[in-house]
Amino acid sequence: MLKKLKSAKKATVLLFSTALVTSTLGACSASQVSQTQPQTTQTQVQSTQPEGIDEQETKEPKYIFMFIGDGMSAVQVNSAQIYGGTNKHNQMALDKMNFQGFEAVGYQTTQDATSFAPDSASTATSLSSGFKTWSGTIGLKPVGDKTGNKPENVDGSQIPQTIAERLKAEKGMKIGIISTVTINHATPAAYYAHVPSRNDYYGIAMQMADSGFDYFGGGTISQPTGKEKDQKDAYEILKEKGYQVAQTKEDILALDNSSGKVYAVTPEVQDSGAMPYAIDSKDGELVLADFVRKGIDVLDNEKGFFMMAESGKIDWAGHANDAKANIGDVLALEEAVQVAIDFAKEHPEETLIIVTGDHETGGMTIGQATTNYDTAFHLLENQKMSYVAFDDLVNEMIAANPDLTFSDILPVITENFGLVNGTLKGDISRSGEPSYMTLELSDWEMERLEKAFEETVAENPTDSEESDLLYGGYNPLSVTLTHILNNKAGIGWTSYFHTGVPVPVYAAGTGAQLFNGAYENTEVYDKLVAITGLK
Repeated sequence: MLKKLKSAKKATVLLFSTALVTSTLGACSASQVSQTQPQTTQTQVQSTQPEGIDEQETKEPKYIFMFIGDGMSAVQVNSAQIYGGTNKHNQMALDKMNFQGFEAVGYQTTQDATSFAPDSASTATSLSSGFKTWSGTIGLKPVGDKTGNKPENVDGSQIPQTIAERLKAEKGMKIGIISTVTINHATPAAYYAHVPSRNDYYGIAMQMADSGFDYFGGGTISQPTGKEKDQKDAYEILKEKGYQVAQTKEDILALDNSSGKVYAVTPEVQDSGAMPYAIDSKDGELVLADFVRKGIDVLDNEKGFFMMAESGKIDWAGHANDAKANIGDVLALEEAVQVAIDFAKEHPEETLIIVTGDHETGGMTIGQATTNYDTAFHLLENQKMSYVAFDDLVNEMIAANPDLTFSDILPVITENFGLVNGTLKGDISRSGEPSYMTLELSDWEMERLEKAFEETVAENPTDSEESDLLYGGYNPLSVTLTHILNNKAGIGWTSYFHTGVPVPVYAAGTGAQLFNGAYENTEVYDKLVAITGLK
C-alpha cells in the first residue's frame, strides 16, 4: 500500500495557490487585500493580526477542510519526505509533500494548562475551541483549585462551543468529522463533545448522537455499550437520532447529499476499533482519502461545510516507535489532502485548507547515536507490516506452538523486516556500507532480539524500570525489531509518549495568509473565527 501511495503522488504542489492568491489578494500586498472585488465580505481581523498590520478584509470561505495529523510535527513530515526522496551522495533530495506548496506556513506551540508535553484531548480542544485546558479533558475550560484538582461538577460556564458547533449554529454550515481511529477518541471528540475525561467513551458517544453533525466517518465507536457493557448500544441510539449507519463499502460509496445524517464506519478494523495502518491496508480497502471524498458528497449544500479529518494513527505509531507505520500514515494524510486540493481547484475562491498536527509523539529524530551523520531510509522498505500486525502474527504462532523458539521466529523476522542473522566481523559490510546501515544483525542486536523474544513468550514478563524503558509496555519483540531497523535507517526515538515540540501549520485558500507566523495553538481557533466572520 505504501509503494502505491509513494508512486501515485501527483505533481500538483503549486496546485490552486496561484488562483487563490489572485482571487483573494489580487495585486495587493499581504497587508492590503484587493478592494476591487464586490463580492468580498467585510471580516474584522484584529486579535489574530501581527503587530503593525491593519485590519484586513477577506472573503469568507464556504468550504473549510481542517486536516490534523495526530502526533505529527515537522520531523514526521520530513521523515516522509526523506522516505520518498533520494539518499545518494551528491544527489540528496527530499520528496515534496503536496501541502508544502501551500502559500501560508505557520508554527504553533502545543503546551496545555498542565504540561509542556500535552495530550490529544487538551491540544485538540485548543484547536477546536480556543483555550488551554487540562490534559485528558475535552471541551471544558480549566476550572479548579490551585492544586490542579479538576472540578467534580461541570456547569454551563465551562462549556464553550467549538468552531464546528458555531459554524453549524451561526452559519448553517454542514459539519463532517473523520478519523482513522475510533470516532469517539480524543481528537474527533474535541469538535463535538464536552467531558471532564477523555476516557468517558460512552458519554462522548452520546454527545456525538446529540451533536446533529451531518457526517461522521472512519473508525468505530469505542465502548459502544459502556465500560461495563451494560448500556444501550450507541449505534442504535445514533439510528434513533436519525443517523444512517453505513458499515459496508458498498453502502458507504452509495452515500450522497440526499442521505441525511450519516455515520460511515470502516468495514476493516484493526487494533481497538481503528482503521488499519496504511502499511497494512490492502488494495480496494477504504482509506482516509475515501472518507474525505465521500464526506464532500454527503456535505454538499448551498451554505457550505466544515470538515475535520484526522490521521490518528500517526500518533499511535509514534507511541510504539514504529517509523515505517508512522511514515505510511503521514503519506495517507497527504493522499487525503489531495482530495481537498482537487476540490479546491473547482472552488478556488471559496475554499480554505488547513493541515497541522496537535502535538508531536515519540520524540522522533532524523539521525541518532549509532549512525553518525548517515541515514539509510531505504532500509525501511524491508518492513512489510506494522508492529500491530506483527504482534498478531507472533501471537498466532505462539498459540499454534507453545514451545516456539527464537530459531523458529527468525525466518519470520527476516521475511517481514528484512533483518538477517549475519554477524559482521569487520567495519564494512559486503555492500560497502557501514555495518550499522545494513540489514545484517550484529551480536549485540541478536542478543537484544533474543531477550525480547523471551520476554514476549514468558508467562510472567519482567516488571522493572529497565523493561519499561526498553519496551514501553509494547510487545517486546515487535518494539525491539522496529527500534533496530529504525536505528539502522538513522531514526531515533526519545519517548513512548508525547513531547513538547511545536508543530507546523500549512494553509491554502481563502484567508490562508492569516496562518503565517508563530503563535499558540489556541490561535488556530481564533483565526478561523475571524476568517468566517463569527462574533
